[in-house]
Amino acid sequence: MRRLCNGCAFILIFLESSCTRTASAGSQKFRDFRFLPVIFWHDCSFVVLNSSGTNGSFRATFHLKSVDLDENWPASWKASYLYDLEEVYGRIKNRGYAYAYDRRRRTTFALITEVLPPGARILDVAAAQGNFSIALAEMGYEVTWNDMRAELADYVRLKQEFGTIHFAPGNAFNIDLPSLFDGVLITEVIEHTAHPDQLLARAAQLVRPGGYVVMTTPNGAYFRNKLPKFTEASDPAVYESVQFKPDTDGHIFLLHPEEVKPLAERAGLVLERLTLSTNPLTSGHVKTEFFLRRLPRPLVDGIEQLTGYLPSFLTTKLFTQMAVRFRRPE
Repeated sequence: MRRLCNGCAFILIFLESSCTRTASAGSQKFRDFRFLPVIFWHDCSFVVLNSSGTNGSFRATFHLKSVDLDENWPASWKASYLYDLEEVYGRIKNRGYAYAYDRRRRTTFALITEVLPPGARILDVAAAQGNFSIALAEMGYEVTWNDMRAELADYVRLKQEFGTIHFAPGNAFNIDLPSLFDGVLITEVIEHTAHPDQLLARAAQLVRPGGYVVMTTPNGAYFRNKLPKFTEASDPAVYESVQFKPDTDGHIFLLHPEEVKPLAERAGLVLERLTLSTNPLTSGHVKTEFFLRRLPRPLVDGIEQLTGYLPSFLTTKLFTQMAVRFRRPE
């Protein structure tokens, strides 16, 4: 045990995932074998134990100094802070939400660290309160934060202590950036656009040849999803007036796994890996919050892993979250 600040402490452990998940994407299947980093947080910090894709070593990374709510903050700062309480400061009211966020974060970092070493230049599109940007910067990546809400840049600066983050606020569709990136991160944003094909194509334009685009988004094939399918929309432009709204109320299309590969090909990208995760039991989607508050976290994670053994035609309908890594050909 090691002291961090103000009496906070952390514990590092990791679990090896013996679970194999496959998700169909066209005629291909993608398998998921990896070490899962485990994150523990306590008040002011959280810890990631992750593997490097280049040498297999594990590294601990510390994130986010503690900040206190200020009533004089802008409304967007206050809204972001409420999410931070659940996502990184450990003041959890909704365990299903916090657990799902934790899995998404771990999966995202794994998809990045497997292929890009520290020092690589990463653009974090629609990065909001910047928790992924801060984490990656402290892991040694050179990060550029982007969001349409320019005022959030100072909130990110308030929380950052280490690493390199550049700030490029604006609309990612038309923002002027000085150079291409080794990696582009689009997490939980493509479902907020009327033209997900155009966003993916724009991400491909921003990454260098041989670089990577990492995307996370809710799984449109999840059995409780009621939103329209993008490839079945006759005129996506009718949704332009409601795009870019935050939170789940702003979701327009949720991509289905079988839609991802054709969209990638149209954008000039190669679909390298697609994983599905987070079942409705462990995310609280089916009113399991009462039980999640009483079950130990390792047991919840064990349930999540066990569901990964189910046949792919079931996991495609059961898992709520999708994570994808694309590569731009040389």
